[in-house]
Amino acid sequence: MEIAFGTKKLERCYREHEYGRRTWGEAVARKYVQRIDLLQEAANMLEVERLPGLNCHPLKGERAGQYAVTLLGRWRLVFTLQGNTAEIIRIEEVSKHYGD
Repeated sequence: MEIAFGTKKLERCYREHEYGRRTWGEAVARKYVQRIDLLQEAANMLEVERLPGLNCHPLKGERAGQYAVTLLGRWRLVFTLQGNTAEIIRIEEVSKHYGD
């Protein structure tokens, strides 16, 4: 699947590990890159949902239409699907689920 980024910061965190590390810390930055690589290699959303360890799930309420995958602990990668056949994954944010 094709990857698009919602912000320049999210793209920079993917392309420049040091920037991601400064933004979220070493472990989350490393998982962020790994997860995006896995999403990119997936053929379709069904394959993404079946990938072990991602815990891919649709979000509800105000976030209906978005999906989340686990990065590390409470950290989540939130994305939406775009395109006529949902062939583009747009990275929307990285957040600490349930705050803190």
